[in-house]
Amino acid sequence: MTDYLESAYPKLAEKLRKRSFASLPTPVTQHEIESSTGKHTVSVKHDDQTSTIYGGNKVRKLEYIFQRAKERGAKRVATFGAVGSNHALATAIFAKELGFECTCFLAHQKRTPGIRRTLDTHLKLGTELVRYGGRTNRLELYRRYLQQRQTWVIPLGGTCWLGAIGFVNAGLELAAQIAAGTTSLPDRIYIANGTMGSTAGLAIGLALAGLPTQIHAIRVADNQFARPEVLQRLIEKTVTMLSSLETSIPNDTASKTSIVWRDDFFAGGYAAVNDVTLEAVEFAKSSLDISLETTYTGKAMAALLHDLEKGDVGASVLFWNTYNSRPLPSHNGDLSHQGLPEQFERYYE
Repeated sequence: MTDYLESAYPKLAEKLRKRSFASLPTPVTQHEIESSTGKHTVSVKHDDQTSTIYGGNKVRKLEYIFQRAKERGAKRVATFGAVGSNHALATAIFAKELGFECTCFLAHQKRTPGIRRTLDTHLKLGTELVRYGGRTNRLELYRRYLQQRQTWVIPLGGTCWLGAIGFVNAGLELAAQIAAGTTSLPDRIYIANGTMGSTAGLAIGLALAGLPTQIHAIRVADNQFARPEVLQRLIEKTVTMLSSLETSIPNDTASKTSIVWRDDFFAGGYAAVNDVTLEAVEFAKSSLDISLETTYTGKAMAALLHDLEKGDVGASVLFWNTYNSRPLPSHNGDLSHQGLPEQFERYYE
Protein backbone atom coordinates (compact mmCIF):
# COMPACT_ATOMS: atom_id res chain seq x y z
CA MET A 1 0.00 0.00 0.00
CA THR A 2 1.45 3.34 -1.07
CA ASP A 3 -1.71 5.46 -1.00
CA TYR A 4 -2.36 5.99 2.69
CA LEU A 5 -5.06 8.55 1.99
CA GLU A 6 -6.98 5.97 -0.02
CA SER A 7 -6.49 3.39 2.73
CA ALA A 8 -7.88 5.74 5.36
CA TYR A 9 -10.71 7.08 3.17
CA PRO A 10 -11.58 4.52 0.44
CA LYS A 11 -14.53 6.51 -0.89
CA LEU A 12 -12.29 9.52 -1.44
CA ALA A 13 -10.17 7.63 -3.96
CA GLU A 14 -13.23 7.14 -6.16
CA LYS A 15 -13.56 10.90 -6.52
CA LEU A 16 -9.92 12.01 -6.28
CA ARG A 17 -7.68 9.97 -8.51
CA LYS A 18 -3.97 10.27 -9.25
CA ARG A 19 -1.37 9.07 -11.73
CA SER A 20 0.75 6.77 -9.59
CA PHE A 21 4.38 7.31 -10.54
CA ALA A 22 5.97 8.04 -7.16
CA SER A 23 8.06 5.40 -5.37
CA LEU A 24 6.36 5.32 -1.98
CA PRO A 25 6.75 5.12 0.91
CA THR A 26 10.01 7.00 1.04
CA PRO A 27 12.42 5.65 3.67
CA VAL A 28 13.30 7.17 7.03
CA THR A 29 16.80 6.90 8.45
CA GLN A 30 17.93 7.51 12.03
CA HIS A 31 21.03 9.46 13.07
CA GLU A 32 22.70 10.50 16.31
CA ILE A 33 24.01 14.07 16.35
CA GLU A 34 26.28 15.53 19.00
CA SER A 35 25.83 19.19 19.90
CA SER A 36 26.91 21.41 22.75
CA THR A 37 23.67 20.45 24.53
CA GLY A 38 24.26 16.71 24.22
CA LYS A 39 23.31 13.85 21.91
CA HIS A 40 20.16 14.09 19.82
CA THR A 41 18.24 11.64 17.65
CA VAL A 42 17.51 13.07 14.21
CA SER A 43 15.48 11.23 11.60
CA VAL A 44 15.57 12.02 7.90
CA LYS A 45 12.54 11.46 5.68
CA HIS A 46 13.99 10.78 2.25
CA ASP A 47 11.65 12.51 -0.14
CA ASP A 48 14.76 12.96 -2.24
CA GLN A 49 13.84 9.43 -3.40
CA THR A 50 10.19 9.93 -4.38
CA SER A 51 10.91 8.58 -7.86
CA THR A 52 13.62 6.59 -9.59
CA ILE A 53 13.65 9.23 -12.34
CA TYR A 54 13.62 12.46 -10.35
CA GLY A 55 13.00 12.85 -6.65
CA GLY A 56 11.96 15.70 -4.39
CA ASN A 57 8.70 16.92 -2.92
CA LYS A 58 7.09 17.97 -6.22
CA VAL A 59 6.53 14.37 -7.32
CA ARG A 60 3.81 13.82 -4.71
CA LYS A 61 1.92 16.91 -5.91
CA LEU A 62 2.26 16.12 -9.60
CA GLU A 63 0.62 12.71 -9.24
CA TYR A 64 -2.72 14.43 -8.59
CA ILE A 65 -2.16 17.36 -10.93
CA PHE A 66 -1.23 15.28 -13.98
CA GLN A 67 -4.25 13.05 -13.44
CA ARG A 68 -6.51 16.12 -13.45
CA ALA A 69 -4.80 17.37 -16.63
CA LYS A 70 -5.48 14.03 -18.32
CA GLU A 71 -9.12 14.01 -17.19
CA ARG A 72 -9.60 17.47 -18.69
CA GLY A 73 -8.17 16.42 -22.03
CA ALA A 74 -4.95 18.44 -21.87
CA LYS A 75 -2.15 17.76 -24.34
CA ARG A 76 0.26 20.25 -22.80
CA VAL A 77 1.07 21.41 -19.28
CA ALA A 78 2.52 24.79 -18.40
CA THR A 79 3.98 26.04 -15.15
CA PHE A 80 6.06 28.80 -13.57
CA GLY A 81 9.26 29.14 -11.59
CA ALA A 82 12.71 30.63 -11.39
CA VAL A 83 15.36 29.52 -13.89
CA GLY A 84 16.69 26.89 -11.49
CA SER A 85 13.25 25.77 -10.30
CA ASN A 86 13.07 22.16 -9.15
CA HIS A 87 9.32 22.30 -9.64
CA ALA A 88 9.58 23.40 -13.26
CA LEU A 89 12.17 20.71 -13.95
CA ALA A 90 10.12 17.99 -12.26
CA THR A 91 7.07 19.07 -14.26
CA ALA A 92 9.03 18.88 -17.52
CA ILE A 93 10.55 15.48 -16.69
CA PHE A 94 7.24 13.83 -15.83
CA ALA A 95 5.42 15.57 -18.67
CA LYS A 96 7.86 13.85 -21.03
CA GLU A 97 7.32 10.51 -19.29
CA LEU A 98 3.54 10.81 -19.47
CA GLY A 99 3.26 12.08 -23.03
CA PHE A 100 2.50 15.77 -22.44
CA GLU A 101 4.14 18.73 -24.12
CA CYS A 102 5.52 21.20 -21.58
CA THR A 103 5.96 24.96 -21.36
CA CYS A 104 7.86 26.56 -18.48
CA PHE A 105 7.64 30.29 -17.78
CA LEU A 106 10.90 31.07 -15.99
CA ALA A 107 12.10 34.19 -14.18
CA HIS A 108 15.66 35.24 -13.43
CA GLN A 109 17.22 34.42 -10.05
CA LYS A 110 20.56 34.58 -8.27
CA ARG A 111 23.12 32.24 -9.79
CA THR A 112 23.42 28.86 -8.11
CA PRO A 113 25.67 25.94 -9.09
CA GLY A 114 22.86 23.78 -10.49
CA ILE A 115 21.24 26.23 -12.91
CA ARG A 116 23.25 25.25 -16.00
CA ARG A 117 22.53 21.56 -15.45
CA THR A 118 18.83 22.36 -14.99
CA LEU A 119 18.67 24.36 -18.22
CA ASP A 120 20.63 21.64 -20.03
CA THR A 121 18.05 19.08 -18.93
CA HIS A 122 15.19 21.28 -20.14
CA LEU A 123 16.89 21.56 -23.52
CA LYS A 124 17.39 17.80 -23.66
CA LEU A 125 13.72 17.22 -22.83
CA GLY A 126 12.54 19.73 -25.42
CA THR A 127 10.83 21.94 -22.84
CA GLU A 128 9.41 25.13 -24.30
CA LEU A 129 11.20 27.77 -22.21
CA VAL A 130 9.72 31.26 -21.96
CA ARG A 131 11.28 34.27 -20.23
CA TYR A 132 8.84 35.48 -17.58
CA GLY A 133 8.76 38.39 -15.15
CA GLY A 134 10.43 41.77 -15.30
CA ARG A 135 8.94 43.95 -18.02
CA THR A 136 7.54 41.10 -20.08
CA ASN A 137 3.93 41.51 -21.17
CA ARG A 138 2.29 38.65 -19.29
CA LEU A 139 -1.07 38.88 -21.04
CA GLU A 140 0.65 38.66 -24.41
CA LEU A 141 2.65 35.64 -23.23
CA TYR A 142 -0.48 33.89 -22.02
CA ARG A 143 -2.23 34.49 -25.34
CA ARG A 144 0.75 33.23 -27.32
CA TYR A 145 1.69 30.19 -25.28
CA LEU A 146 -1.51 29.07 -23.57
CA GLN A 147 -4.54 29.83 -25.70
CA GLN A 148 -5.93 27.15 -28.01
CA ARG A 149 -3.16 24.68 -27.13
CA GLN A 150 -5.15 22.33 -24.86
CA THR A 151 -2.95 23.42 -21.95
CA TRP A 152 -3.40 22.62 -18.27
CA VAL A 153 -1.79 25.37 -16.19
CA ILE A 154 0.02 24.25 -13.03
CA PRO A 155 0.52 26.96 -10.39
CA LEU A 156 3.93 28.05 -9.13
CA GLY A 157 5.43 25.21 -7.11
CA GLY A 158 2.44 23.00 -7.87
CA THR A 159 0.80 24.75 -4.94
CA CYS A 160 -2.97 24.50 -4.96
CA TRP A 161 -5.41 22.43 -2.92
CA LEU A 162 -5.05 19.55 -5.37
CA GLY A 163 -1.26 19.55 -5.17
CA ALA A 164 -1.34 19.79 -1.39
CA ILE A 165 -3.28 16.50 -1.29
CA GLY A 166 -0.03 14.75 -2.18
CA PHE A 167 1.39 15.83 1.16
CA VAL A 168 -1.77 14.96 3.05
CA ASN A 169 -0.94 11.47 1.88
CA ALA A 170 2.66 12.02 3.00
CA GLY A 171 1.55 12.87 6.54
CA LEU A 172 -0.51 9.69 6.71
CA GLU A 173 2.44 7.78 5.26
CA LEU A 174 4.68 8.97 8.07
CA ALA A 175 2.01 8.04 10.62
CA ALA A 176 1.93 4.50 9.17
CA GLN A 177 5.72 4.26 9.41
CA ILE A 178 5.57 5.35 13.05
CA ALA A 179 2.83 2.80 13.78
CA ALA A 180 4.93 0.08 12.12
CA GLY A 181 7.96 0.98 14.24
CA THR A 182 10.01 2.13 11.24
CA THR A 183 10.67 5.43 12.97
CA SER A 184 9.80 7.13 16.23
CA LEU A 185 7.21 9.85 16.70
CA PRO A 186 9.04 13.17 16.17
CA ASP A 187 8.37 16.14 18.40
CA ARG A 188 9.22 18.42 15.49
CA ILE A 189 9.50 18.23 11.71
CA TYR A 190 11.74 20.69 9.85
CA ILE A 191 10.79 21.38 6.24
CA ALA A 192 11.74 24.03 3.68
CA ASN A 193 8.74 26.29 3.11
CA GLY A 194 8.64 27.77 -0.40
CA THR A 195 5.25 28.04 -2.05
CA MET A 196 3.79 26.31 1.02
CA GLY A 197 1.92 23.40 -0.57
CA SER A 198 4.07 20.74 1.08
CA THR A 199 3.76 22.38 4.49
CA ALA A 200 -0.01 22.75 4.17
CA GLY A 201 -0.64 19.18 3.08
CA LEU A 202 1.74 17.68 5.62
CA ALA A 203 0.11 19.61 8.47
CA ILE A 204 -3.32 18.34 7.42
CA GLY A 205 -2.09 14.76 7.09
CA LEU A 206 -0.56 14.81 10.56
CA ALA A 207 -3.76 16.30 11.99
CA LEU A 208 -5.90 13.60 10.36
CA ALA A 209 -3.57 10.96 11.81
CA GLY A 210 -3.89 12.50 15.27
CA LEU A 211 -0.15 13.11 15.63
CA PRO A 212 0.92 15.92 17.97
CA THR A 213 4.07 16.68 15.94
CA GLN A 214 4.86 20.35 15.40
CA ILE A 215 6.00 21.44 11.93
CA HIS A 216 8.72 24.08 11.73
CA ALA A 217 8.23 25.66 8.30
CA ILE A 218 11.45 27.42 7.29
CA ARG A 219 10.61 30.20 4.85
CA VAL A 220 12.81 30.21 1.75
CA ALA A 221 10.67 32.27 -0.67
CA ASP A 222 9.96 35.99 -0.91
CA ASN A 223 6.95 37.37 0.94
CA GLN A 224 4.95 37.76 -2.27
CA PHE A 225 4.86 33.96 -2.44
CA ALA A 226 5.06 32.86 1.21
CA ARG A 227 3.06 34.42 4.03
CA PRO A 228 1.43 32.87 7.11
CA GLU A 229 -2.05 34.11 6.27
CA VAL A 230 -1.83 32.66 2.75
CA LEU A 231 -0.67 29.34 4.18
CA GLN A 232 -3.65 29.30 6.51
CA ARG A 233 -6.03 29.96 3.62
CA LEU A 234 -4.47 27.12 1.63
CA ILE A 235 -4.90 24.75 4.57
CA GLU A 236 -8.54 25.77 5.00
CA LYS A 237 -9.26 25.46 1.26
CA THR A 238 -7.68 22.00 1.12
CA VAL A 239 -9.65 20.80 4.14
CA THR A 240 -12.86 22.24 2.67
CA MET A 241 -12.32 20.39 -0.59
CA LEU A 242 -11.45 17.13 1.17
CA SER A 243 -14.50 17.39 3.45
CA SER A 244 -16.76 18.05 0.47
CA LEU A 245 -15.45 14.91 -1.24
CA GLU A 246 -15.41 12.71 1.88
CA THR A 247 -17.80 13.68 4.66
CA SER A 248 -15.95 11.60 7.28
CA ILE A 249 -13.05 14.06 7.10
CA PRO A 250 -13.77 16.61 9.85
CA ASN A 251 -14.30 20.10 8.49
CA ASP A 252 -12.48 21.54 11.54
CA THR A 253 -9.22 19.73 10.69
CA ALA A 254 -7.50 23.03 9.82
CA SER A 255 -7.80 24.13 13.44
CA LYS A 256 -5.90 21.03 14.57
CA THR A 257 -2.78 21.68 12.49
CA SER A 258 0.42 22.68 14.29
CA ILE A 259 2.88 24.91 12.42
CA VAL A 260 5.62 27.27 13.58
CA TRP A 261 6.42 29.80 10.88
CA ARG A 262 10.15 30.56 10.72
CA ASP A 263 11.61 33.63 8.97
CA ASP A 264 14.99 33.57 10.71
CA PHE A 265 16.94 31.52 8.13
CA PHE A 266 15.85 33.28 4.95
CA ALA A 267 19.39 34.65 4.54
CA GLY A 268 18.21 37.83 2.89
CA GLY A 269 16.45 36.52 -0.19
CA TYR A 270 15.42 33.67 -2.44
CA ALA A 271 18.53 31.67 -3.43
CA ALA A 272 20.65 34.01 -1.29
CA VAL A 273 23.37 32.24 0.70
CA ASN A 274 25.12 32.93 3.97
CA ASP A 275 27.74 31.06 6.00
CA VAL A 276 25.13 29.42 8.22
CA THR A 277 23.44 27.84 5.20
CA LEU A 278 26.74 26.70 3.69
CA GLU A 279 27.81 25.13 6.97
CA ALA A 280 24.48 23.30 7.24
CA VAL A 281 24.84 21.83 3.74
CA GLU A 282 28.39 20.71 4.57
CA PHE A 283 27.27 19.17 7.87
CA ALA A 284 24.45 17.25 6.17
CA LYS A 285 26.90 15.75 3.71
CA SER A 286 29.61 14.83 6.20
CA SER A 287 27.46 13.71 9.13
CA LEU A 288 24.16 12.54 7.60
CA ASP A 289 25.34 11.48 4.14
CA ILE A 290 22.67 13.54 2.39
CA SER A 291 23.21 16.14 -0.32
CA LEU A 292 21.32 19.40 0.17
CA GLU A 293 21.38 22.72 -1.67
CA THR A 294 21.47 26.30 -0.46
CA THR A 295 18.14 27.63 -1.77
CA TYR A 296 15.73 25.38 0.13
CA THR A 297 16.90 22.41 2.15
CA GLY A 298 20.16 23.95 3.39
CA LYS A 299 18.17 26.66 5.15
CA ALA A 300 15.83 24.13 6.77
CA MET A 301 18.85 22.16 7.99
CA ALA A 302 20.42 25.35 9.33
CA ALA A 303 17.31 25.95 11.46
CA LEU A 304 17.40 22.40 12.80
CA LEU A 305 21.09 22.62 13.75
CA HIS A 306 20.57 26.00 15.40
CA ASP A 307 17.76 24.61 17.53
CA LEU A 308 19.81 21.55 18.49
CA GLU A 309 22.48 23.87 19.84
CA LYS A 310 19.84 25.65 21.91
CA GLY A 311 18.59 22.32 23.22
CA ASP A 312 14.87 23.05 22.83
CA VAL A 313 13.90 20.56 20.11
CA GLY A 314 12.51 17.76 22.25
CA ALA A 315 13.56 14.13 22.35
CA SER A 316 13.27 13.42 18.63
CA VAL A 317 13.21 15.56 15.49
CA LEU A 318 12.74 14.76 11.81
CA PHE A 319 14.22 16.54 8.81
CA TRP A 320 12.06 16.25 5.69
CA ASN A 321 14.48 16.18 2.76
CA THR A 322 12.63 17.68 -0.20
CA TYR A 323 15.64 17.90 -2.58
CA ASN A 324 16.08 15.50 -5.49
CA SER A 325 18.99 13.08 -5.12
CA ARG A 326 18.59 11.32 -8.47
CA PRO A 327 21.32 12.19 -11.01
CA LEU A 328 20.39 14.32 -13.99
CA PRO A 329 21.62 13.06 -17.36
CA SER A 330 25.10 14.04 -18.51
CA HIS A 331 25.19 15.83 -21.85
CA ASN A 332 28.94 15.94 -22.54
CA GLY A 333 28.67 19.49 -23.83
CA ASP A 334 26.91 18.34 -27.02
CA LEU A 335 23.62 20.15 -26.51
CA SER A 336 22.36 22.76 -28.92
CA HIS A 337 21.08 25.88 -27.20
CA GLN A 338 18.33 26.22 -29.76
CA GLY A 339 15.15 27.06 -27.88
CA LEU A 340 16.99 28.78 -25.05
CA PRO A 341 15.74 32.36 -24.55
CA GLU A 342 18.64 34.72 -25.18
CA GLN A 343 18.09 36.28 -21.75
CA PHE A 344 19.14 32.95 -20.18
CA GLU A 345 22.50 32.83 -21.93
CA ARG A 346 23.95 34.71 -18.94
CA TYR A 347 23.83 31.47 -16.94
CA TYR A 348 26.35 29.90 -19.33
CA GLU A 349 28.90 32.71 -19.08
